[in-house]
Amino acid sequence: MTSNTCDVLVVGLGPIGDVLSALLKKQGLSVIAIDREADIYPLPRAAVFDEEVMRIFQMIGAAEAIAPLCRVPDGYQFLSASGEILMRFPMRPGFGPYGWEATYALHQPGVEAALRTRLAQLGADIRLSTRLKSFAQDDVGVTAEVEGPQGHYTISAKYIVGCDGAWSPVRESSGTAMFDYGFEEPWLVIDSIVEDGDDLLQIPSQICDPAQPTTFLRMSGPRYRWEFMLKPDDDPENFASDENLARLLAPWNVMHRIQIERRAIYRFHGLIAKDWRKGRAIIAGDAAHQMPPFAGQGMCSGIRDAANLAWKLAAVVRGDASDALLDTYQQEREPHVRGIIERSIEFGQTVCVLDPEVAAARDAAMLAARAAGEQPPMIPYPPLAEGCLMGGPESGELFIQPVIHDERMDDRLGAGPWLITKMVAATAMKQFVIGSAALGPFSAPLAAWLDEHDVEAVLVRPDRHVFGIGLSHDLIAAWEAIMALREELAA
Repeated sequence: MTSNTCDVLVVGLGPIGDVLSALLKKQGLSVIAIDREADIYPLPRAAVFDEEVMRIFQMIGAAEAIAPLCRVPDGYQFLSASGEILMRFPMRPGFGPYGWEATYALHQPGVEAALRTRLAQLGADIRLSTRLKSFAQDDVGVTAEVEGPQGHYTISAKYIVGCDGAWSPVRESSGTAMFDYGFEEPWLVIDSIVEDGDDLLQIPSQICDPAQPTTFLRMSGPRYRWEFMLKPDDDPENFASDENLARLLAPWNVMHRIQIERRAIYRFHGLIAKDWRKGRAIIAGDAAHQMPPFAGQGMCSGIRDAANLAWKLAAVVRGDASDALLDTYQQEREPHVRGIIERSIEFGQTVCVLDPEVAAARDAAMLAARAAGEQPPMIPYPPLAEGCLMGGPESGELFIQPVIHDERMDDRLGAGPWLITKMVAATAMKQFVIGSAALGPFSAPLAAWLDEHDVEAVLVRPDRHVFGIGLSHDLIAAWEAIMALREELAA
């Protein structure tokens, strides 16, 4: 019998809603997940994701289905109008410290189909063609009014999470304002299939041409994307016309072999919600933050939101932690998102220069910096700094995932938290002792990690971030103190 009562109501089933719902189900919670559309959006949007996101896909058991759908790019570069390399970010080949390739190019509809299939396998109550009309909350839960194929009805949940996009009804109903970075540029996005496209650039490229700033990247399979900036004198009504498209693509020699899947004008901007949580209403993904695409981190950031939020919601719903634990969600995620938005805007400001003299000076400075071996990191991934953390060295960093004989460590250790220690500890927490059969071949790299940091133990959170390092009893005490039902955590 279908129930209209659940632990968490997830609104919006793009990749962020799919992943959050799946993680919540893996944590044992009851989930109703609704989406206003009848099916997955059929056209590509996100273009790339990184190794941390693939590791999150692994958490829900979807990585093996997703990996064959993707392509591993060789790097990312900025080119001058004449094709000189102004800045290049090579991608590390092979599996890295977190168990996966550094970057994957995707066809989003295929990846979403794999996520949706996995979500159904996990037993989430998925309701499509269902729209959130309104909701109200009190001290014990949320009452949502929805409209679906069976008409109007009510869903009762302990929490509601809006993964419902840039125009989020959950955010709007909560009255949350947005901080605007003041960066807004209109671009034409062209998604296409190109036959025999091996002669095209294979490395994702920002082409810093003041006559026509352009983004180009090969996605998975034969799919390619072009993005063309609209200049002040360009007519938005005609910029996506067949005639103008032929002009823009003429230098690429593809018009005789291209199939256009989508052409649309978007305004790239940087926005971030001031409140990601209002009582029992929470937002994630584009509902909480929007960023220019120049760093390829929009979907990635939303999926990191889901991983951060899911285990905290589960701990609160199960009664293992105070509701105040949920305040650490925005506390931890917002600084990370702001760093990515600001770097994306820096990249955009580099590409969007239209004055030829200013562009020439930019090129000269970037070429000189490259010749001198000076280059900033592509994305400044700051560790989590405040929140549900012990503090100290490594606290907030993403923990390693060795791969041995095609087995990944996370699959052996299962859901966290984990205490990985050299000495058996007195605790009910899941612990893995170096040299034990439970760790198998992973004892050696984990022992090396502990030796490198000169500690007895590490405590790893369910989202694979390090809670803290040190003595086992100190880690256990700190974890239990933070997870205890104490309202002072919110302070």
